[in-house]
Amino acid sequence: MGTERRPTPQQLQRLVEELAEVGLHLDGSEPWHEVAVAEIDYALRPAVHERRIPSFGAIVVPTADPTRWGPATGLAISRRPVGDRDAFRARRYADGVSSWLIRRGDDGDDEWAVFDRPAGSERDLVVLAAALGAVMVQRHPAGPVRIVGRFGVFRWDRMSWHHEPLVADWIDTVTACAPHGDHDVVQMLLEFAVHDLGSRGIGATLVFRPDDTLVASFDQRLPRPPPLDICDPSDLAPLRHVLAQVDGATLFDEAGVMRQIGVRLVPSIEAEADVEGYRGMRHTAARRYSFDDPHATVIVVSEDGPVTVLRKGELLGASTSSAADGGGDLALDTDVD
Repeated sequence: MGTERRPTPQQLQRLVEELAEVGLHLDGSEPWHEVAVAEIDYALRPAVHERRIPSFGAIVVPTADPTRWGPATGLAISRRPVGDRDAFRARRYADGVSSWLIRRGDDGDDEWAVFDRPAGSERDLVVLAAALGAVMVQRHPAGPVRIVGRFGVFRWDRMSWHHEPLVADWIDTVTACAPHGDHDVVQMLLEFAVHDLGSRGIGATLVFRPDDTLVASFDQRLPRPPPLDICDPSDLAPLRHVLAQVDGATLFDEAGVMRQIGVRLVPSIEAEADVEGYRGMRHTAARRYSFDDPHATVIVVSEDGPVTVLRKGELLGASTSSAADGGGDLALDTDVD
């Protein structure tokens, strides 16, 4: 049976300092900070039993009315008292997918929350954090640790921390002008890029073309795909699965329906001459294509997680990946119209 590890105050302080370096400040200025640090510490270093590292999930100090949790998430959520079990023993029942430990700190008794279906993807955690008014701490069964709250998503990939701001924090800048298409479609594409592709290390280029009458240069190398709709939740799993298996760009029409996949973006002579390269080949091709198709919004997902948005040959928004890249902040160029 896994042995309880009690972190020292010095170890917890080092964790607080490490998180502060990447932009997550848990310095004790809020009453939930201490509880969150304890749960993050456990998620990073859980008790190991017979070489098996368990998954884990905690809901830290939820503030929303519990009667609204189910309607807001679409889940049937049953709450069960922890009783006299301490946090270490209570954590053993929280898998971070279907069962979660609700930590209330000094404000009340801890509980378990059990869902009627698995809800452990990064997209699920963003919805849960907003609906419950809580901070979600998860060690996913695959190994990554996530901290999700109003500050966005912090991911630990066993090497470094990565920060993704909430899409809601930058969607208004990305959709500032009507010619660039439907706000909801762009938001769904961004959420898909961040929480379905970036969180799984799936590199991709998504091109949203609200005006397909404009001439743009690309090679269609694969047969026409099925019309998967980015706004239909049931279409996201097959879309994510196929993008993990093909290279090239994926084109979406004004309604968010996939029309081409595996496309090679071919820049014009003018784009090659006037638009500088950016990062690697994928980003450069996307940037130059956005110059040639100025109404399009091009979203590039790096294999290591960060997401870049391009339009008219310019960088519109980009999330940096780690402290080494500048603290995990979002950089926005608000001069691009």
